[in-house]
Amino acid sequence: MRYDDAMIRKIIHVDMDAFYASIEQRDHPEYRGKPVAVGHAAERGVVAAASYEARKWGVHSAMPSLTAMSRCPGLIFVPARFDVYREVSMCVRRIFLDCTDLVEPLSLDEAYLDVTENKFRSPSATLIAREIRRRIRRDTALTASAGVSVNKFLAKVASDYRKPDGLFVVRPEEAEDFAAALPVEQFWGVGRVTAQKMHSLGIHTGSDIKRFDEAQLTRLFGKAGLIYYLNARGIDYREVTPERVRKSLGAEITFEADIDDREELRRRLLDIANEVWERLKRRYFTGRTVTLKVKYADFKEMSRRKTLREAIKKFDALWSIAKELLDAALFKSDRKIRLMGLTVSNADDENGSKYRQTLLDFGEE
Repeated sequence: MRYDDAMIRKIIHVDMDAFYASIEQRDHPEYRGKPVAVGHAAERGVVAAASYEARKWGVHSAMPSLTAMSRCPGLIFVPARFDVYREVSMCVRRIFLDCTDLVEPLSLDEAYLDVTENKFRSPSATLIAREIRRRIRRDTALTASAGVSVNKFLAKVASDYRKPDGLFVVRPEEAEDFAAALPVEQFWGVGRVTAQKMHSLGIHTGSDIKRFDEAQLTRLFGKAGLIYYLNARGIDYREVTPERVRKSLGAEITFEADIDDREELRRRLLDIANEVWERLKRRYFTGRTVTLKVKYADFKEMSRRKTLREAIKKFDALWSIAKELLDAALFKSDRKIRLMGLTVSNADDENGSKYRQTLLDFGEE
């Protein structure tokens, strides 16, 4: 399936390079060229972001701080300054809005822009992306990478191709062949476990996915099968949506190996709860419902939830409910678990109705 003129949009995905860590290196010259992690070097600490120097050692966001320190000798931990990150992010967003009103922030450090029609009256999305990156460097002394293509899926993949400080373009006539050549790990929603299942089926690239019809992929991977079917052909119908009300906030992790040990599951859930709590604080979000999601080794899913009369405003309350839900999920069960997630929803009226992603989410990578 090839793109015709009626299907073509001009989408840019902009991703700031190691955003939090780069800001710390910018503001603290003594950190430049050294491995830096934003977060706390504590037993229950989690890495919020890592510089490229730290990433060479395998340090990444959401990693336990103790693990990060064991991997990277000399790792420098610096506390997060979200007021500064938010200020820089809003500066970047103003640059985006100078180009188009169709800006969809994904987090503080990345966003989609639809520049099919733009304020520069430029026919070239590539030139617009270059100008955006130039202005970001000028106004923030930071670098950003950008991907340009006909849809969100391809633009996001492209933005990662020449990181850091890079620009990559996937033209309409290249879209299907580009997607077909991608390893499945770069497809939306394909984590380690799904990739392993695909590999067992002989699926390693988008071209391999194209050997299966829509019904087969849906039978194998559920609703995500349709997405894989379309993306493998370079197709993504999602529009850039500049405003969405935040209804929930959470985090999940796919384990490297399936787990049935209850104490280990509780330790992993504690890591997830800490990550969710950090996100709640950063985004000024509160809610009354906590949901635990579990995916078993056979890919079947189960969820448990609890709703309170008042919003959760302390970590101890969140952790207490999370443990309760996990105990309920594990009651009389010894099934192995491959994925676990925790979500807070049912937003407090005082913040849920007014919190919008146009304020820019917190988060990175």
